[in-house]
Amino acid sequence: MQETVTPFGTLSQEPMPPSMDRWLREAKSHPTAPLCGMYFVHNGVVRQTARAKVRQGAADTRPVTGMEFDYDPALVREAIDEALGMEGIYYVRVWLAKGALSLGDDIMYVLLGGDIRPHVVAAFERLVGTIKNRCVSERERYEEKRGRSE
Repeated sequence: MQETVTPFGTLSQEPMPPSMDRWLREAKSHPTAPLCGMYFVHNGVVRQTARAKVRQGAADTRPVTGMEFDYDPALVREAIDEALGMEGIYYVRVWLAKGALSLGDDIMYVLLGGDIRPHVVAAFERLVGTIKNRCVSERERYEEKRGRSE
């Protein structure tokens, strides 16, 4: 008889970006570990290419120099709970930055544990999409325009 295991999900309140080695060690020692055949790690970082260019193909964008980033913890918690309700998902851990970020700074870390790859990848797509579309505010900062003054 298989023991009932409660899925684990949390929004980390660590002030600095977490260690993925530590997170994975903790996940693999958690009671849900025997149910997980895959762990998926995501690390989103601030990039130089503007969102409008990579998402909509806008050609006339200036380089990004950083961003202002914030999130609503209650909405992120709802997104985590939704991911835990998906088939085969047993472990979810999220960390998000806050404040002024520079190029290359960490925006988010997500660790998902589940039974098989298709379930974990689907949950990742859903969770990160929900976080990016409903839970956070991102304001890119751009390189100053150079040229003649008008």
